Amino acid sequence: MTAPDSYEAGRAELAAIVGRLEAGGQSLEESLTLWERAEELADHCERWLDGARTAISAATEPADEPADRPATEPDDDRG
Repeated sequence: MTAPDSYEAGRAELAAIVGRLEAGGQSLEESLTLWERAEELADHCERWLDGARTAISAATEPADEPADRPATEPDDDRG
């Protein structure tokens, strides 16, 4: 099956599949097919979210400050 074009499309399709599985009425074979598609969609959505987290972290971390160094240096008290 093809991957959705966006996180939102993947999430919407996943929600629809969950609704169908919860409603019941499918054969075991159809339920397994739906479950497998749901797993694919969940993985797809997780990758989108991981990419978004990475992009946000990169955008919010100051470019000239290493992540493990404080943003400001303590004042020198030598006078």
